[in-house]
Formats: sequence, C-alpha cells, structure tokens
Amino acid sequence: MTPRPGTMRLACMFSSVLLFGAAGLLLFISLQDPTELAPQQAPGIKFNIRPRQPHHDLPPGGSQDGDLKAPTERITRDLSSGAPRGRNLPAPDQPQSPLQRGTRLRLRQRRRRLLIKKMPAAATIPANSSDVPFIRPGPGTLDGRWVSLHRSQQERKRVMQEACAKYRASSSRRAVTPRHVSRIFVEDRHRVLYCEVPKAGCSNWKRVLMVLAGLASSTSDIQHNTVHYGSALKRLDTFDRQGILHRLSTYTKMLFVREPFERLVSAFRDKFEHPNSYYHPVFGKAILARYRANASREALRTGSGVRFPEFVQYLLDVHRPVGMDIHWDHVSRLCSPCLIDYDFVGKFESMEEDANFFLSLIRAPRNLTFPRFKDRHSQEARTTARIAHQYFAQLSALQRQRTYDFYYMDYLMFNYSKPFADLY
Repeated sequence: MTPRPGTMRLACMFSSVLLFGAAGLLLFISLQDPTELAPQQAPGIKFNIRPRQPHHDLPPGGSQDGDLKAPTERITRDLSSGAPRGRNLPAPDQPQSPLQRGTRLRLRQRRRRLLIKKMPAAATIPANSSDVPFIRPGPGTLDGRWVSLHRSQQERKRVMQEACAKYRASSSRRAVTPRHVSRIFVEDRHRVLYCEVPKAGCSNWKRVLMVLAGLASSTSDIQHNTVHYGSALKRLDTFDRQGILHRLSTYTKMLFVREPFERLVSAFRDKFEHPNSYYHPVFGKAILARYRANASREALRTGSGVRFPEFVQYLLDVHRPVGMDIHWDHVSRLCSPCLIDYDFVGKFESMEEDANFFLSLIRAPRNLTFPRFKDRHSQEARTTARIAHQYFAQLSALQRQRTYDFYYMDYLMFNYSKPFADLY
C-alpha cells in the first residue's frame, strides 16, 4: 500500500525536529566548562575561594580584611572551632571514573590560581617588628590552657561592657579627649597601648614596654626613677588628634587591674608608711591637720605618721583638703574603659600568667617575660587579701561600706567579689 503524501511529509518534519534537538543538546554540552560542574560531582566538599591567612602572618592589631578587630578576638574566633572553615567532612570514599578524577584535578588547579591571584603581595603585609619569631603553642596547649585564657578574656570584657551599658550609657556617645588618654603609654614598635593603673604592676609593665621598644635589653637593667621620671615612653595625649584616634583604632589596647581594697592598702603602705618627700608634705600635712585632733607640731610640720583610718576619712570626704591622686583613684576614671574599648584586661592576681599570655599575643621576643621582682621596698611583703583585711579591720562597718561604695564601679566592672560579708 502506497503511503499518502501528507503522512510522508509529517514523518519528515518529525525526523527533522529530532535531529535538530539532538544537535542542539550536543552543542550545549560541549560549551559547558567542566570545572563549573565539579562541585556537583564531588558533593562531599564545599570550596571556599576566599583565602585565609595564618594568624602568625598577620600584623598585631590588624586583620586580613583590613578591619580593626582586636588580636584576642581574632584568635579566639579561629580557635572556637576545631575544624578549618569553609569545608565539610568528606563523604566516604567511592570509586571515581577517569573523567571525575580529571575534573577534580582541573578544579584544584583553577582554585590554586585564584588563591595566588587574590593573595596580597608580601610587601603589603607589615613585617613583625620582633627579631624573634612568634612560636605558636602546641596542640595540647591549644586544647587546654590557651583556649581557657582566651575565654577568660572574653568573659572579662563582657562583664566590663555590660557594666558600662548599665551605668554609663552616655559614655559611648562622648568624644575622646586628651584627658581620657593621659594615662595611656604608647609602644609603636609592637603597636601596644597600655593604660597605667598604679599599684597594679605598672612599674614593671613600663619596663616591659621599654624593652619592647628597644630602649633596654632587659627589664632588670631599668631603675625605678628611669621608669617613672624619665621621658623614654610616650603618652598618648602627646600626639595630635589624628595620631590619637589612629592608635586607638589600630593598636592593641590593654590594662591591668587589681582588687580595689588591696590596691588602696598597697598605696597607703607605699606612700605613708615609708619616708616620702612628696606625699608626706603634700597629703600628710593636710590629712593630719583636718582629721587628727590635737596633732603634734612635729606631725603637722612633717606630715609623717598618717594612720589608715585618717587616710580613709580623707578619701571619703567630699570636701577633702587635697585632691585625688592616681594611686587611689578609680580605674574607671584613670582608663575610661566605658569610652575606650580595651582589647585585653589583665588582673594583678594572675599577673604572671596574664602578662606572659599577652606578650605571646603581640609576638614579643621569646626571652622577654614579665619580671617577678618587687619594685619598691623589696624586703616588705606584698599587700595580700589577708593584709588588706587587717587594715580594714581598723575601720567601722560604716566606713568599710562607704569605701566599698566609693569603688563600686571598679568592683562591678572587673568582677571582684565583695571583700567583707557585711557589705551590701
């Protein structure tokens, strides 16, 4: 039977459509880049093209992305996960065809080229100013004490920021003035800002800064007068406004604090129980004249022999005869922690561990450790909690409460517990 002409034409058109469709599909497949399909062929791996630079290659106080996050925050973020970022756990090994292996090889080569292309040039990364390379702790330390110290720093900063948010809400809106940074010392070589808190290890910290700056080879070589009365270290308020703001935003800012009652007793013992050519005639005379009934002429002439209750009377007097002194002023006033975002908060009570941890973070030379020697009156025992309690036992319960109220913000911001059970 002879096919009809209409049926033949329909069959030819249908065959033509199939041929054109097949040709188009082949052309589409041939134009695809196999490397674009590779992630679908290897579902167990997600690639992150954005390069990550190891911590020990980053300059202190900076970050790879050009932000101004603190070194302690950056390292803690890197240590928060045990696995590298940007990757998932690989799928179980499966047999791969030659096409799959070739595709993955081309993908790795392309990724490597992209990494090299996007990696910053070596000249753009500031070199570490220390001649001794920073040695990162071993894996055992990373899993233990190293991570614990980072978490301790996070907790201290959290407590401080919460106290500021609750009681000093307006501080964040204030402009930084030279007065706010007058107690901050600058070490440009390692880009460190240190806020001096007297009676909290400040003498030895200044020695460390001088060694970091290359002004001395050892902390033991630096005398007390050189530390406090020399001009080797710069203060932040000696720079212009642009220099102040630049350092505040790019340097590592740190301070060390101490239990307020112990710090107060330490200052009293140092300044009033030993001969002193400044504090006796300036503070001692005024204190004795105001708060000691029937003071002797000799005492009024020299200002010597001030007792601790008399000293506390002066401290709590809103009309005190002489002004405040940095050795017993609040840390919240000395360092303005509600206005300046400190990267590291150390404590006198754990000085050696905190200090040497900080030195490792800023890539200090390995042979530089925080000095252990007592700066003044070396034969006298350091002020401890027990000694501080002995001095405060000389006060009435009301005087202890008022002194606690005086230092309340320091107790709150730095998470110190109440030193006496009867305090509220």
